[in-house]
Amino acid sequence: MEYISRHMEARIMELSCSYSAILLTGPRQAGKTTMLRKLAEKEKIGRRYVTLDDLAERDMAKNDPALFLQLHQPPVLIDEVQYAPELFAYIKIHIDKFHNPGDFWMTGSQIFRLMRGVQESLAGRVALLHMSPLSQREITGAACAPFTTDMERLLAERDRIRPVSTPELFGRLWQGSMPGLISGQIPDRNVFYSSYLSTYIERDVREFSGSVDALKFNRFVTSAAARCSQLLNYKAMADDADIDVQTAKDWINILETLGIVFLLHPYSNNVLKRTIKTPKLYFYDTGLVCYLTRWSSPEVAETGAMSGALLENFTVSEIVKGYQNAGLEPYLYFYRDRDAKEIDVVLEGDGKLCPLEIKKTAVPDRRLVRVFSVLEKSSMQVGTGAILCMADAFSAFDRNHLIVPIWMI
Repeated sequence: MEYISRHMEARIMELSCSYSAILLTGPRQAGKTTMLRKLAEKEKIGRRYVTLDDLAERDMAKNDPALFLQLHQPPVLIDEVQYAPELFAYIKIHIDKFHNPGDFWMTGSQIFRLMRGVQESLAGRVALLHMSPLSQREITGAACAPFTTDMERLLAERDRIRPVSTPELFGRLWQGSMPGLISGQIPDRNVFYSSYLSTYIERDVREFSGSVDALKFNRFVTSAAARCSQLLNYKAMADDADIDVQTAKDWINILETLGIVFLLHPYSNNVLKRTIKTPKLYFYDTGLVCYLTRWSSPEVAETGAMSGALLENFTVSEIVKGYQNAGLEPYLYFYRDRDAKEIDVVLEGDGKLCPLEIKKTAVPDRRLVRVFSVLEKSSMQVGTGAILCMADAFSAFDRNHLIVPIWMI
């Protein structure tokens, strides 16, 4: 099985020189532990490894955290740390006493901002990173580069990345981006996703909500997948799964906590009063979406009714992964107002709003950029916009409106 190096590796080692604790969150099977154990091998300091998936270790970490840390002395890698939040207070005491950079590497398959107890205990002492499944840049060996509409950088990059046809891109989208699939460790995609749902997601959902009806939960996740790239509609998903709306909200919250889905919130400010308030729903892994919605091959996914939604989900998730892999917070929004004007993605940075429209076309129409002008009412400057599409090469309508192939993201 071939190891695919991750863009985050350099950032981890850099932060490990200045922070005593690093916490890497992300969904199960995204490659967190594999990467950290590879990095530990290169360290030459004999970092210990312990996983709280081991029930005996978990029991000790919860009931006698002081003894646990005596037995597993730093430098240590603690896997699935969310199972024993009791450890955090003792880790804090150790950090405050010794101040050794890189003492604690931790992973958690629950997103940090939603993990109880960590923020209070380790605020200011822990470097937080989130790992999603592989990005297309990691899979193809391209450099880590968060997406930007900076023309100079895109010009410099266009010859470094191999162009990809629409069928090839849908092949990537359909296959998914889980390391176990990409590396060939688990050759059968259907077997992988089937066991992923039953072994990990259902088990972790039970951790949160006690008993859960597996059939209803599967129907719910399938309903969510069928609505990727759309406005979040709790009522429709609740009806599909035969549950109440509050349960639907709880389950979306759990899927978000587990790093399976993320929400893109609408951009609004005091000037843009007519914007809507509902977020849009996306999955980190489009392979899981295709599996759940029963697209049996890349070809049918490309020609099917969901092709535009799948391409939008893939594109938005790739932009998010690019920022996460660089250890940066992605400031991404979408725009939609009550006059039905809509912009797929609004990228905020350096005091500017850069509008992005995602289209499954190789030859985009210039009229697509007209809607970008709605952002001129905002108090922020409108930066360079772009149509992200299936074009063969990077080009532009003019200096402020670029045409960027999705394989360049």
